[in-house]
Amino acid sequence: MLLLPWLAVTFVNADAGMGITLAMLFAVNPAYSVLVGIFAGKNARSLWSLPIISAALFLLGAWVSLAGSETAFFLYAGVYLALGIAAMLVSSFAYHKIRL
Repeated sequence: MLLLPWLAVTFVNADAGMGITLAMLFAVNPAYSVLVGIFAGKNARSLWSLPIISAALFLLGAWVSLAGSETAFFLYAGVYLALGIAAMLVSSFAYHKIRL
């Protein structure tokens, strides 16, 4: 989440930059947020901060690598946080339900 925007800006040519950015914003980052939430749900008491850290790292990486004054990144970070927390709650509930 922190290095992916920098890699896209640095190594992808300008013609494919928009496609890579859209793929990151709408496919890669949400999938990563869900996977982090699923992983955090296995031990939610100690790993509850992982979705928050993931969203914060996205925000930091996007602001540093892309346009620092763009406020839309807060919306994306909020959506990624909501996806991560929802996946963590579902995973935690399913993990503890199966374990009983």
